[in-house]
Amino acid sequence: MYNMTLPWWAWALMGIGLAFFAAMVTISIRRNRGIKRSLFAAPYALWMLLFTILPVILIAYYAFTDTNGAFTLDNFRNFWDSNYTKNQLYASLGPEAAQYMVRGTVNVDTLVYSLWMAFLCTAISLLIGYPAALFMADRHMKMGSTIVVLFIIPMWMNFLLRTIAWMSLLEDQGLINTLLRAMGFEGVQLMYNSGAVLLGMVYNYLPFMVFPIYTSLSKLDPRLGEAAQDLGCNDWHTFTRVTAPLSLPGVISGITMVFMPSVTTFFIPRVLGGGNTMMFGDLIESKFLTEGNWNVGSALSLIMMVLILISLSILRKADPKGEGGGIV
Repeated sequence: MYNMTLPWWAWALMGIGLAFFAAMVTISIRRNRGIKRSLFAAPYALWMLLFTILPVILIAYYAFTDTNGAFTLDNFRNFWDSNYTKNQLYASLGPEAAQYMVRGTVNVDTLVYSLWMAFLCTAISLLIGYPAALFMADRHMKMGSTIVVLFIIPMWMNFLLRTIAWMSLLEDQGLINTLLRAMGFEGVQLMYNSGAVLLGMVYNYLPFMVFPIYTSLSKLDPRLGEAAQDLGCNDWHTFTRVTAPLSLPGVISGITMVFMPSVTTFFIPRVLGGGNTMMFGDLIESKFLTEGNWNVGSALSLIMMVLILISLSILRKADPKGEGGGIV
C-alpha cells in the first residue's frame, strides 16, 4: 500500500502560505489606507496558491520519495527502465538471474509516441486552421462571422460527448461503413487505431488553433496589404511578406494551445483507440488510478511538466510580448 497522507511540511507550508497571504493583504490595506483595486485579484492568488502551487510541490515530493517518504531517484529510473524494479530483484538473486535483466522501454516509447501524435495533430490543425482563419478574417467575405459561430457551437458540447459521437461514425456498424456497404464496397477498420485517435485529437483541438490565428488576422490593418500591393507585391508576396509575419503571434499561440493538451490527452486514445494505443496521459493515469503508484506517477507527471515548460519557453521566443490572440 502507498502512503497517501500529506507530509508534515506540506501542512506547514500551507499554513505559512495562508499566513503570508493574510499578512500581505493586511499590509497592503494599511499602506494604501483602504482596499486597492489590485486586491480584488487576491481570491485568484489564494486559489493559485492552494490548488496550483501546492499540488505541484506535492507532485515533486512524491516524485523524489519512496513509499516510506525517503529520498530516492528510483522513480525516475523507472521511467527510463520500466523493468527497473524487476531488474533490481533479479540482481539481488545473483549472477544466475542476471540473464533475465532486460531494460523495459514502455515508458520512453509511450512518451515518444505521444510527442509524435501531438506534433501530427498540431501540424494538421495548422494546415487546416490557418486557411480557415484567413477565410473567416477576410473583410470581403460576408459569411465570415457565420463560420465563426459554426466553429464555436461544437465547443459548447461536452468534450466527452464530442469524442464519443465519433464512435457512431467510425465503428464497424457505424454510418461510414454502412454507406460504404450500401454502395457495394467492403467495410474498413476505422476504429481502434492511431488514425482514429489522431482524427479525434484534430477534431477536438482544431478550434484552439483557428481562433488565435483568426484574432491576429482580424486585428491587421487592411491598409498594410494595400500598401504592399501599391509597391508591386502580388497576392502571394503580400501574404508571405506582410500577412503571415504579422499573424505569427497568433500561430504561436495556436500551436501552444493545441500541442500542450494533445501531448497529455488520455480520454481520446481510450475511446477511439480502444486500448490499442496508449498516450503518456494514459500511462500517468494508470500509474495513479490502476496501480496506485503515486511515486512513479508523480515522476512521470514531473517529466511531462518539464517538457511542457521547455516547449513553452521555446515557443515564447517567437512571441516574447505575448501578442498571440486567444479564443474569442
